[in-house]
Amino acid sequence: MEVVGKKIEKDYALIDLLKRPEVSYEKLCTLTSNDGSMIGGPAVDDPIVAEQVEIQVKYEGYVNRQQEEVRRQAAHEDQIIPADIDYDAIASLSIEVRQKLKQSRPQTLGQARRVSGVTPAAVALLLIHIKRTSYGKSVS
Repeated sequence: MEVVGKKIEKDYALIDLLKRPEVSYEKLCTLTSNDGSMIGGPAVDDPIVAEQVEIQVKYEGYVNRQQEEVRRQAAHEDQIIPADIDYDAIASLSIEVRQKLKQSRPQTLGQARRVSGVTPAAVALLLIHIKRTSYGKSVS
C-alpha cells in the first residue's frame, strides 16, 4: 500500500496518515485492503466537507497549542503587578517597553498585555519577575 510516497510497512490509523503533509483525504479514500475492500469506508460526497475534515485533522495540533496558550494567558490575566515595581530592574525588557509600562502603570498583567507595544514575550518576562520577587498575588 503506497500513500506517502513509499510502501506502508506497519499499521497506522488513517487519521495519523492524514496528518502528514503529503497525504490528502482524497488519497486516503483510494486505499483498499488486500481483498479489495475500502479501508476507510465510503468517502464523503461533499468536497467542502472532505476539505474541512482534512483541514481539521492537519491543523489539530496547532489549534490545540494555541488554545493552551490562550488558557495560560487567561490564568494570569488578573495577576497583580505591584504598585512599587521597578521596571528598570527587569533587564530583559526593552527600553521602549519599560517606558510604556512606567507611563501606563498597569495594575494587572492583563492590562499590561493590552498596552500598545508590549509584546507577549515582555509580559512573560514581567510575570517571571513578579513570581521571582514573590509578589505573586492574584485579584480574587
